Amino acid sequence: MARAMFEYTKTVLNKVSFDANLFCKEVEKALKRLLPYEIEELKIFIQSLAIKNPELGQCLLQLK
Repeated sequence: MARAMFEYTKTVLNKVSFDANLFCKEVEKALKRLLPYEIEELKIFIQSLAIKNPELGQCLLQLK
């Protein structure tokens, strides 16, 4: 079940990656529902998205 939530979160983040503000709001939501190890995986996922969309990198600040 928890793994499904992580996969769902990645799908949502991919869909909203065109808008950094919306993306950051979805990251905030994800932090409330993911497990600690999934948040670490989420950091890696966001870093990979930020290579193509540097403005998304600002959302990593929420993960510190």
